[in-house]
Amino acid sequence: MREPTFLILTALADGPRHGYGIVQEVRVLSGGRVSLLTGTLYTALDRLTAEGLVEHDHEEEVDGRLRRYHRLTAEGLAALTAETARLRQLTTAAEARLRAVHPRIV
Repeated sequence: MREPTFLILTALADGPRHGYGIVQEVRVLSGGRVSLLTGTLYTALDRLTAEGLVEHDHEEEVDGRLRRYHRLTAEGLAALTAETARLRQLTTAAEARLRAVHPRIV
């Protein structure tokens, strides 16, 4: 799973968000390293919806503009959980090797 996909799913893990809310949360989660462009986000959301990982939740009008909210599906939650476990396993292996070579780093 690519990092932007992981971050989008993570942004939706605690509840539905609209597009701009996802963009903001991804920026926070990544410590400012990842800034999703609107086109990139909606292309990713369309793909994630087609894959069954994300679904439309609801819409609301704010200041004359329509906000569309998205949420994780059960499959999306399972995919995020599996990817989190995979990344944790890789991180644990990397930390063990770093400690063996450079005990003061980790």
